[in-house]
Amino acid sequence: MTRLAQTADLTEIQTEILSTVRRFVDREIIPRAQELEHADTYPTEIVDGMKEMGLFGLMIPEEFGGLGESLLTYALVVEEIARGWMSVSGVINTHFIVAYMLIQHGTPEQKEKYLPRMATGEVRGAFSMSEPGLGSDVAAIRTRAKQDADGNYTIDGEKMWLTNGGSSTLVAALVRTDEGSAKAHENLTTFLVEKPTGFGEVVPGLSIPGKIDKMGYKGVDTTSMVFDGYQAKAEDILGGVPGKGFAHMMDGVEVGRVNVAARACGISIRAFELAVAYAQQRETFGKKIAGHQAIAFQLAEMATKVEAAHLMMVNAAKLKDSGKRNDVEAGMAKLLASEYCAEVTTQSFRIHGGYGYSKEYEIERLMREAPFLLIGEGTSEIQKTIISRGLLKEYQLKG
Repeated sequence: MTRLAQTADLTEIQTEILSTVRRFVDREIIPRAQELEHADTYPTEIVDGMKEMGLFGLMIPEEFGGLGESLLTYALVVEEIARGWMSVSGVINTHFIVAYMLIQHGTPEQKEKYLPRMATGEVRGAFSMSEPGLGSDVAAIRTRAKQDADGNYTIDGEKMWLTNGGSSTLVAALVRTDEGSAKAHENLTTFLVEKPTGFGEVVPGLSIPGKIDKMGYKGVDTTSMVFDGYQAKAEDILGGVPGKGFAHMMDGVEVGRVNVAARACGISIRAFELAVAYAQQRETFGKKIAGHQAIAFQLAEMATKVEAAHLMMVNAAKLKDSGKRNDVEAGMAKLLASEYCAEVTTQSFRIHGGYGYSKEYEIERLMREAPFLLIGEGTSEIQKTIISRGLLKEYQLKG
């Protein structure tokens, strides 16, 4: 591991996990990422390798067959994987959000049913809040589940921007129900929707139309999901109680924001690595461009931004691991890491000069991937809203 973005006070087990993942990234992901990304091909062999290492069970408790590791360990693993190819980290992100929600809020029966198979990667998770007409405005969800006289539900509506929509087999979907308070955030319910992999009408009443063609973040499948008379049971409700979905999802999103911050750190580290290597190879005016102060100062700025983002991400993960609420800290980490990622990637691109515009160079891919992190798990503006609300509550004037 290079000096950049190291984390102090790791256990021997954490250090060994990270060393193993870094070797896997250097050997299996980086050499394949360009070809797979340009072809928008799902990284099946890479995913199989992660299954063999037990990464799909990293945070799942040992009693359910997982490794029982912390959010910090997971975030550092994600950072390493995103350094290789951000799309691969997306494969496990939604999986762990769903697993975390089950661990924290699932019924004993739901935990026994899903977690052991999620730990092996047999069951793969995805979660769904957004819809075609809304993103961050979760209170405006229109997809609705209506209960019949037998206690079962019929779900109708369309969800949007599902990462792993086609490759997942378990989707945690946030929909509106008649139960719960009349308040907009208190009549939302999370349903656990089982389905096979693939596209089209995967089960009666549920369709995955196909992959959304994206600027970046390729390889991993991003889809919509259409409910048209889908039949669900009361036992499919996460935690067994309707009307609690918003709180469940927000708890999961805090984990997701730490994940996005970690992904941004990973891309930033790779962008820096590419820049510092290129700067020591490329010559202008009789010397390596790293010898020009203009370039050397850019490298110094990039490294400083990477370190700052990494430390904020680590702090947010540790706070969540301690059992404390970390919405402000996760928002800060996500905001800073994603914004710095865009800046560091752009600086690396500029150091590469004209070659950075060529698809033969890795930095071209990073330039298309970094913008996604400014949007995923809430835009920078949403993070600022969360941060400011938390700060104003903490520093509220008395009297």
